[in-house]
Formats: sequence, C-alpha cells, structure tokens
Amino acid sequence: MIIYTNEGNPLGLKLLMLAKFAKQSVQLQVVNLNDAKHKDLLVLPTLELDNGQRLFSSVAIAKYLFDEEDQLRDEWLEWSTTLLAPALAHHMAVGHRADPNALPVLNALVKKLDDRLKSSPYLAGNKLTAADISVWSLLAPDGTLKGAQNVDSLRDWYGKVKALPEVQAALAEQPLKDLSFNALQNANRYGGLYHVPLKLPNTADTGKLLAEAASTLADTITDEEINAARAAFTYTEPKKYNEPRTVLPKAGERNVLVTSALPYVNNVPHLGNIIGCVLSSDIFARYSRCAGYNTLFISGTDEYGTATENKALAENMTPREICDKYFELHNGIYRWFGIGFDYFGRTTAQEQTDIVQEAFHDVYKAGFILKESVEQLLCQKCDRFLADRFVEGTCPHPGCGYEDARGDQCDKCGKLVNATELIRPRCKVCNTAPVLRSSDQLFIDLPKAEPQLREWVDHAENGWTNNARVITRAWLREGLKPRCITRDLKWGIPVPHKGFENKVFYVWFDAPFGYVSMTKRYTKDYQQWWQPAKGTEVELFQFMAKDNVPFHSVVWPSVLLAINKGHTLVAHIMATEYLNYEDGKFSKSRGIGVFGNDAQDTGIPADVWRFYLASARPEGQDSSFSWNDLAARNNSELLNNLGNFVNRALVFCEKNFNSTVPEIALTQDELILLALVNRELRGYINSLEKAKLRDGIRHLMSISRHGNGYMQTQQPWLLLKGNAEQKARAATIIGLCVNLACLLANLLYPYMPSTARTLFAQLNAQHTRLNADKPLATLLLRTGHKIGKPAPLFAKLEQAFIDELKGKYGGTQTQAKEENTSSATSQPTNVAELEKAVQAQGEKVRQLKASTKDKAVWQPEVAKLLDLKKQLEAAQKTTTAPFPSDNAKQNGTRSVQELEAAVQAQGNKVRQLKGSTKDKAVWQPEVNILLDLKKQLEAAKKAAK
Repeated sequence: MIIYTNEGNPLGLKLLMLAKFAKQSVQLQVVNLNDAKHKDLLVLPTLELDNGQRLFSSVAIAKYLFDEEDQLRDEWLEWSTTLLAPALAHHMAVGHRADPNALPVLNALVKKLDDRLKSSPYLAGNKLTAADISVWSLLAPDGTLKGAQNVDSLRDWYGKVKALPEVQAALAEQPLKDLSFNALQNANRYGGLYHVPLKLPNTADTGKLLAEAASTLADTITDEEINAARAAFTYTEPKKYNEPRTVLPKAGERNVLVTSALPYVNNVPHLGNIIGCVLSSDIFARYSRCAGYNTLFISGTDEYGTATENKALAENMTPREICDKYFELHNGIYRWFGIGFDYFGRTTAQEQTDIVQEAFHDVYKAGFILKESVEQLLCQKCDRFLADRFVEGTCPHPGCGYEDARGDQCDKCGKLVNATELIRPRCKVCNTAPVLRSSDQLFIDLPKAEPQLREWVDHAENGWTNNARVITRAWLREGLKPRCITRDLKWGIPVPHKGFENKVFYVWFDAPFGYVSMTKRYTKDYQQWWQPAKGTEVELFQFMAKDNVPFHSVVWPSVLLAINKGHTLVAHIMATEYLNYEDGKFSKSRGIGVFGNDAQDTGIPADVWRFYLASARPEGQDSSFSWNDLAARNNSELLNNLGNFVNRALVFCEKNFNSTVPEIALTQDELILLALVNRELRGYINSLEKAKLRDGIRHLMSISRHGNGYMQTQQPWLLLKGNAEQKARAATIIGLCVNLACLLANLLYPYMPSTARTLFAQLNAQHTRLNADKPLATLLLRTGHKIGKPAPLFAKLEQAFIDELKGKYGGTQTQAKEENTSSATSQPTNVAELEKAVQAQGEKVRQLKASTKDKAVWQPEVAKLLDLKKQLEAAQKTTTAPFPSDNAKQNGTRSVQELEAAVQAQGNKVRQLKGSTKDKAVWQPEVNILLDLKKQLEAAKKAAK
C-alpha cells in the first residue's frame, strides 16, 4: 500500500499511524498536486491499496484497516474529521485564511475532549481505537495544546498515546517539526477544510453535536442556496453612472465620509504608517464607491507643531521649507501606492487658520475655555520654553517607566502626559535638564463636556473597533481633566485672544479641524458634509493607528459638542494595532524597514504591496512585515491561485472559443459552485462593510480557489476532445469561469485597482457596482461577449531577490556604510579638505547667529564646527609627524602619532553622538571603532619600545 501526501501535511501522519497500528506495510510518497504526473489525485493524503483502489476518507480508511464494527469509534472519527480538523485548519492558518472566530470553536472542542477523557481512558471506551489515533494526530502538530489550561485529562491521554511504539515509529518517518496545518492549502483541489463553516458546538450534547456535522463540503449546501444561485445568475444591463465633479451628500442616500488620520509631514511614512491610515481608508473608500454609496475621501498632512520645528532644526531649514519638502514627498508616495483621495490637503492652508480660530471663538463663547497659570519647562541653555515634543523623560504613569516618553504622550503605554509630570525631564535639543517657570495658558474644559460626551459614546461606540472602545473607556473611567490647547511656540495657528497673541494652538486642538478645512478646499459647500441639513445623514468613518484614538474619540468630539452647531461626529473609528518589521521596529536612522520611497525602489508593483499590507493589516493585534511572507503570498495567493485561475480561464476562451464567451447551461455542479461563491461574496460584503479588510481578502481568494478547484475537477481540456455533448459541457465550464474572473475583477478593485483595470481590459468589460443588499453572483458577460487579449497578471518573486531586499532593508548595508564612512572620516589625513570644511561651517554659524538669537537653532552647528576644528588640529599633527618606518608600512600598522590622533578624533565623535541621542544602536558601532583604535595604539606603543 502507498500513502500519497504532500510535504508537511499533518493528515498524512494520521494515515501512517493507522497503518502502523494495523500492522500494515505502507510506502510513504510525498507528491505535489500541481505535478502533471499526479493529476488523478484530487485530495491528499490518499491511501492506494494493493489492488490499485484509492481511499481518501480517514473514516473509510480506518474501517478498512480495522475490520470491526464500533459505532462510538465511528462517531468520534467523524467528529475529528468534520469538526476538529476544520477548526484547527482555520485557527492555525496564516494570512487571509486566518479566522479570528476559530479559537472559541477550538476551545469548546478541546473542552469536549477533556470532559470525555475524564470518564474514559480512551475516546471510545477502555481500549485505544482509530478514533484516538485520528484525534491525536490532529492535535500533535503546530503545538495545539501549548498553553492550554485545565485540560489535565487530555494532556495525560496525549502523553500516553505518544509513548506507544507504533506512534514513535510513525514519528520517526514524519517528525512533528516538519508538519503544519498550512500545508493543507496545497492538499485539496476542492478547497478543503478552509471552506467548512465553523459553528460553536454545544459541548453538553454529544449526539446533537455529531449529528450537525456534514462530512463533505457539498453536503453543506442547502436547497435554498441552490435555488438562490439559479435565480440570480441572469444578465442585467449595467446602469451607467456619471460621477459628479464634486461629491456632496444627498438626502435619502447613504452618504459616507472617509478620513485618514493626518500623517505628520516631518518624516517619510513607513509601511506601518501607510496601512494603518491612508491605505486602509483608501481600500474602504473604493469599496464604498463600488457599493454605490455617495462617498467622499479626505486627508492631508499635519504640518504644525513641535515635531516640525524639531525637523527644521535638524535639517537647517525653516518650518515652511520642511513642510513644502515633505508634503511633496508624502504626496508622491501616496500617488505611487494608488491612494485615491478626493482631496489631499495641508493644515497650513489659510482655510485651516480661519476654521480653527472660529472654532475657538465658539468654544470660548460657550464657556468651555479656562485660563490657568501653569508650570512650564524652560531650557536655560537654549533660552526657550520647551513645548511638549521638545521634552523627553521617564513616563510617570504607574507600571510603565518608559525612559523616552515625550512631553505629550508615552509611546509605550499610550497615555497622555504633561511635560511637567515627566520624571528626569531633558531638553531634546541639548539634552540638559530644564527648569520650571510659570506661563499663562488656555485649557479646554473637558470635565464640563464629559456628561454629554459619555452619552454620545454610549450609542456611538458600537461602530468602533474593539481597541478604540477599550482606549476610550479607559479615558472615561479615569475621568477627564482640562487639557491645555495653547503653546509657547512660533510655528502654529495664532491664538486670537487678548494677551495670547504670541502663542499658538496646541496641534491636537488644531489638527482634527484639518478634515474640515481640507473639505473646504475641496468644495465651498463643505458644510453639507460637516454640518448637514436636517434629513441628510452623513456617516463618518475615520481610520487611524491606536495611538490617535483618544483625540478622535474624546478630545475632538468634546470640542464639537461644546460648539453645539450640529457637526458630524465620528460613527466608525477604525483603529489598527502596530505593524512591526521582521519582529522588530521600523527605524529610518538605522536603515531598518521599508519606507514609502523604498517600496518604489524595489521594483515590486504597488498593487502587490497593497495586497500584502492589507493581508498583514494589524487589525486585532500587532503584526509583522516579513519579506518571506510577502514572497509566499505573492507566489501562492496571487500567482498560483488568483492569477492562475484567471489566466487559464481567459486563455481557454481565447484558444478554444475564438475569444468569445460560450453558452452556459447550468447543471448541479455549477449551481453548487455558485452557491459556494455566493457564501464567499456575502462574507466579502459583510467584511468590507465593517472595514475588516483581511477577512475581505480571505473571501475574495476563496472564490478564486473554488474556481480553480472546479476547473481542475471538471477538466474542460479533456471534454473539448470528446463528442458534441462533452464539448458543450466544456463551453459551460469556460463560460462560467470567465464570468467568475469578471466578478473577481470587481472584488479585487478596492485592494488592487491597477490590476483590476488590467483584468477588465483583458475581459473587455467595465467595472460594475456591487449589490450589498443582495450579494449573489450574476451573469456579467453574456454569451457572444468578446474578451480581450489574456496575459499573466503577476510574476514570481524569486527567493534570491527577496534575500537581497531583506539584506538591503535590514540595517546591515546602512550600518556597514556608516562604519566605512566613520572609519574613513576618523583618519584625519586630508588637511586641505578639513580646512575647507571648517571655513564653510564657520560661515554657516556666523549666518545663523546673525539671523536669530535662538541658541537652540545655531548651537548644534557650533558643536559641528568645534569637532571639525579638532579633526583639523589632529590631521595637522599627523601631517608634520615623521613617516612610519618601512617595517610599519610592510606590516600594515600605523604609527603611534597617527593612532593617537585617530583615537582623539574618534573619541570626540563618540561623545558628540552620545550627547545627541540615547539610541545605543546609533553610537555603539563608533564605540567599537574607538576601542579597536585604543588597542592598536597600545600595541603600537609596546612595539615602539
């Protein structure tokens, strides 16, 4: 006998163990379903008997190998196949197949096992049966029981079965470390366990539990689903829609206003920033338009505040120059990613100033503004009051203690911080400890707005993501406090209040009104969106990372409620967790991670990035970008699944039907396929309505997988060689598959708009709107429709290419470059170049001192000048010193004088770096160079004696 299985398939272990216990000699063959030699294999694993007959049902195989009747054993076998295996497949899956609802199902099933084994040594009674083997083989791979609580009976049974010699013999051939449920995606031409619906079982009713399970996917299809599929699959002439030049809300229609959290203008967005805000909101806005909703998508750059001033200091530019530079950079990156804003604006526009100042007057008149004298941090060295982001220190909140908390918020615990509350505060510019001084500031009276806010949150939060609800409830539980809305800065919107003319608004009072001002830049009728007329409903969807939640769920709504002019309040807060990079953090300074401009440089199409980031979107918990995962999803999901299905269908139509959609005569096979497609279509609509983008991809790819399985099973290439009836059957198959390709193009459009347009061109078809109320597959391309020219949609990402990119963006190249640069610059030998550098830097310092008295602006440049002078002095000493001896040259050593000068210069460099940052990764390589130079100097001195 032969067991055919694919690499890593845990179900292959089950068959092998059954054979060992049955004392049968079997040969294990690892195969690939895509291999033409095994096209007759439909499901893996399969047991081939000595007479050539094949069995793939584990229940049938158990009954064959163990020729005895045992009803309870058979029930448990069926239970393991139809309930436990699908739950494990859904739970252990990665990417779009991962089902967050699988864990409670799996927990209930594990509890049922433990309850059974409390009263019986084995599942079917007092002796081990094939049921125990089946269940054990499913629980063994992927560490299913790792961390499980209160299942002692199950653990004892598991260890008892594992110790049996037959199990050990099977494990010798199929080690657990080589097995994973992810291998099941390549084990079934029909789609397999991933498409068996999961239901939370009633653990108290074993009979009912077993009776509800269906043994095959087709058996789960109801007559109602078949009839609905048949009735819906008709052609309706698509309506032509004229997109209005300016989108405005309409009474009686669903009006959807989508915003993306305004990205700070002072940096380059990395992939986590992109998927957390702009890409997620773009996918949803595109879906909303596809569903026929009246949709407006607004965003822009957040340009005021201390972060911009910091960046301006670092790059020796004015804040306006920084904003202009980085706005263009952001705009270019988002265009490349295909982000389809209706308007992408800037908070430095005049409309922003007008709207914010008017809002302040309204809040002031309503009695929600307080004036208080506050203790503020003053840096005596820089001679300036320090705004929040110019201060860093240890987080004051109990249990946190993060040493690099900012003066407005702690990035570790996410809580807001007052700069004066920081423990051991330090000036971000010069790293010295500031002192407290009094300063009058204006506050928004959040406690006064709290009762109204609580009432609003109670009915609004149902449309928010769970993390948004949790964060908001935590704020309300602690009680709101007045929040300062003014700052002693120059770069910001001036405060229009007597005595405060030299202050500006705090960025989080100012920034949220950017959504309003950018809408005003888009249309003079902006108030129709933000203060809609009675009878016109506007749904506001706001996308952001979780650290922005309090400002959108507490601070800004409180301001709008205080104004009390009927502003649109957020209905749906869609907050993500954080996307990490290869289990670490993105870091521009260390060259770690992929940033927006880097993605363009890789040569990987923007749509592939969009697909991958949506698949890896950190919806319920933090997730990680992985180069290998990117390649796997591209090659497996896009190339082998979606691309393979669409291309095969269109090429068959081109080659065998003269590029014409043939007549479709539906049989039961087609109706079952359409019923399965309708399930996934319904899941896709439900997911996208709730902005669950990962689930949407999972359902989309399942439709393609159903299509692939259908084509592979029906084998139209063979039917085309048969009689007239068989050829007509092949025509139905290809006609239906081409129609599914058109459906997939529509569903793909929100995620991969460029690819969808390409596919529409190949289909010679137009984009059609989705019917969210009746998610059923219809006839999109009639008999006689001429398609275009098919071509592959995707290309394989080779491992060598991926390894190259992984190295490039893993920090290694950047670090090596920095080390080489530092090594070169730490050898002060070129006096002429250093003299020019000193002269140029001196001129820069003189100009800065003449233009401003602000020491914080020119002090860093003075430090650079002093360092250059020290390097020049060391280089001049080296130049006048005697040349090394011939022996020193031959041995590749350096003279004592050279090394003393190098140690001095490198020491200066290390001190400067340590003074500018606490990031050890930045200065540690330079410390290593310094230590090595000191060792060389010590050795040179010994050799010279």
